[in-house]
Amino acid sequence: MNNKELVLEAITAVFVNRDITAFDQYFSDNYIQHNPGIPNGTDVLKQFVPTLPENFNYEPGILTENGNIVMIHGRYENWNGKNMIAVDIFKVENGKITEHWDVMQEEVTAENSANGNAMFPIQ
Repeated sequence: MNNKELVLEAITAVFVNRDITAFDQYFSDNYIQHNPGIPNGTDVLKQFVPTLPENFNYEPGILTENGNIVMIHGRYENWNGKNMIAVDIFKVENGKITEHWDVMQEEVTAENSANGNAMFPIQ
């Protein structure tokens, strides 16, 4: 399995299937988090995922891989009551996700965009 496949499988397990055992399977014991609102490690995430609302949905879009860095452009539906578009960046070492960065913004529909373009999916 390449790094891109590993990250997609891990994120699908966590956010689509809500399988918190995926953290032990796919994430390093020394997982480093660069989102300033989330501490290092997976303990907080293991507690957070089961609290996601029933109507929460994650949809991965474009994935790209450059060596041990994988990026996913995706949509988080009903993330704290809003649809968010994000680029999640993961570092993979020795078959485990070791670090995470993200950039998120609230989704603006094409009809409400100054340019008429949708934010997701990338066409």
